[in-house]
Order: sequence, then structure tokens, then C-alpha cells
Amino acid sequence: MFSRNLLVLYIILLLIAILMMGGLIYIREKTVIVRDYQEIQAEGILRIVTENDPSGYVATDTQIQGFQYELSRAIARLSGLEVFIYIDLSLEKSFEGLQTNHYDIIARNIPTTSYLKESYLFTDPIVLSKQVLIQRKKIVNNGIAPLRNQLDLAEKTLYVPESSPALLRLRHLQHEIGDTIYIVEEPLYSSEQLIEMVAQGVIDYTVSDLQIALVSEKQLPEIDLQTDISFTQLQAWVIRQTSPVLLDSLNHWLRVIHETGHFDQIYRQYYLH
Repeated sequence: MFSRNLLVLYIILLLIAILMMGGLIYIREKTVIVRDYQEIQAEGILRIVTENDPSGYVATDTQIQGFQYELSRAIARLSGLEVFIYIDLSLEKSFEGLQTNHYDIIARNIPTTSYLKESYLFTDPIVLSKQVLIQRKKIVNNGIAPLRNQLDLAEKTLYVPESSPALLRLRHLQHEIGDTIYIVEEPLYSSEQLIEMVAQGVIDYTVSDLQIALVSEKQLPEIDLQTDISFTQLQAWVIRQTSPVLLDSLNHWLRVIHETGHFDQIYRQYYLH
């Protein structure tokens, strides 16, 4: 009898130990390593991810350019931090990197939608922009006039970069027009590359942020960007919800860049010249 009771006791203790170990593992997995401004300052490195186009970052044999790149350099000078810039065409992967502390900031013109605000923090607005339909002009499209009514998008195929900010708007637009819009997400091409494919006649339609489209139009006069897909939107940089002090610091630096006139200089260089 004693041995049986002792065996039962051992089994109970073993089960308790297993449950406790499982609980500790669960707690460890759920523990989030906070990386806010204090941790960034201690390391001395601010990690920024952007996209590979003139609105983000472009490297040539002679120089590095890009709207987000120039803003990042200005932030580096004001903050005293060393800025590491990463390139990722996929916005979805950029969000994943943000959540895992691989990046601290997504420096792209991202619409400040209520949907994204549920999971992320946005800086003060960087630019005002909108989504536009990119198509070919009539003169280079066999006399076919560009679409001007969003209803005419029914049964058309639109190509966009994978996890593009335009996806949510296009899905809403399908409901608004009461018909199907075929949306193809391209994992290998940026907005700028898809615009070039429209100009070359490889594809008929893509949707792009107006700022990117305006830059592309300077080199690609074949494209038409006069048909709006969305209303004008506030667009900003994105950071983690667990980095509120970084958000305050970023907004302060951005205000200084505006007040000194440096922002207007960068904006004119990439969007208005």
C-alpha cells in the first residue's frame, strides 16, 4: 500500500513539474523584447526599411538617392544615431520585420488607415497623396482611350506589388461597383517596375501612389495617371505600438526638418522638379 501511494505521489509531482515547465515555456514565448528609443539610443543604431524606387532608395554607380533616403539622412543628423537602411519590396515582410525588431521604422508613404492603426503607430503625416490608375495614353494604345470611370474597371486585371497599400482600396472598390476586379499581386516587382511594364505594353493596368507615378511620368511619357482610385490620403511612416517614445522623437525630428525648410527642399527635388 505504501509503495502504491508513493508511486501515485511521484506521478502527481511529475505532472505538476511538467505543467510548470510548460507554463514557463509559454511565458517565455509570449515575452516581447521591447525596443523603444532607449534601447535604440543605447545601441546607437536606428534601423529603417524602405522600397527600391525613387520614392524610397535608389543606388547607382555614382550616388544614392531617394525621398525616404534623404529624410532618413536628415533624421540621422538630428538624432546623432547611425541609420542602417534596408530594402524590401514586400510591405508585408517589412511589417513582419518591424514586429520582430529587425526594423525600427517602415519609411514608405503608407496611408494612415483605421485598419492599420489598430496594430501600428504612425508618425505625423509625411505627405498627402492618393492612389491612381496607371494606363497607357490613347496615342500609344492603338487609339483606345484611357478609362475614366471606376465602373469601367469591372472585369479588368490590375497588377500591384505584393501586399501593396492599394489592395484594401481595390477590394472595397469591387464592392462599390458591384463587380469583379481581377487583382494580381506581384512578389518580384515594385510599383515603379509595374509602371514601366504598363508603358511597354506588357500589362495594361497597375495602381500606384501618385507620388511614385509623378516621378515615373518624367521618364515614361506614355503613361496616363489622370484616373483616381482613392481620395487624397494622409501618408506617414510606421513603427511598432511598443515604441511610443521613438514615435515622439521621430515627430520632433520631422517637425524640425519642416521648420528649417529642409523637407520642402527634399520634396521639390523628388516630386516637383
